[in-house]
Amino acid sequence: MPQVPAARRALAVLRLLAAAPGPLPASSIARALDLPRSSTYHLLTAMAEDGFVTSIPEERRWGLGVAAFEIGSAYLRHEPLERLARPLLRRLVDQTGEIAQLGVLHGAETLYLLKEQPRRHATLVTDVGVRMPAHLTASGLSLLAHLPPAQVRALFPGRFVNRTGLGPTSLRELRRTLADGARRGWSVEDGHITEGFASIAACAFDHTGHPTAAITVTFRREDHPPESWPALAARIQTTATTLTTRLTGRRPEPR
Repeated sequence: MPQVPAARRALAVLRLLAAAPGPLPASSIARALDLPRSSTYHLLTAMAEDGFVTSIPEERRWGLGVAAFEIGSAYLRHEPLERLARPLLRRLVDQTGEIAQLGVLHGAETLYLLKEQPRRHATLVTDVGVRMPAHLTASGLSLLAHLPPAQVRALFPGRFVNRTGLGPTSLRELRRTLADGARRGWSVEDGHITEGFASIAACAFDHTGHPTAAITVTFRREDHPPESWPALAARIQTTATTLTTRLTGRRPEPR
């Protein structure tokens, strides 16, 4: 299939431009992808004809085109993350008998996209569409633990809010909490959102190793004492790893 190498090179260009902070010179694209300059120009020209990249003549740079934006918008309409995660959350609920949720970072907040729970289970403050301070939720802590320190610092420039008087109250304390979670492979909040309830979370990653979403199980603390948390966390980690695989992602190397 002679078309496959060309297709892979085109996809590599799109990924490179998507990860870059702005448009790139063709020479930088060629160097980053180890391509001949002449081949790079031919490839960029062909992609531009179909709208996937666009040339900026004044800057001699190339950026993503409208067609790439349209595909990204269609991706969001299809809700692939929720569709891929929903059966995994249902299975996790069957295994644990507890509430399972899918959360993502939205700035310095956790945004909940999915929630599955057993029948006749206690109602939680967190629900689909609800946002909570990321540094207080297990989901948020799990995702923040895999972000660069500079990004975490930018998200929390000032005062730390709390709900129950528990949770990190400074950037230094948050960093210690994130380091503990990164070392274990899972994060926990104990009464930070609702007194008497705790949550454990592990995150899934995309193809670049970036934390995409976190899977959380929330439970009454009296039903699961701390010594049982590692076993519960192992189930959540397995679910998060499966979601990573479904996203064709990979877990980053430990720092």
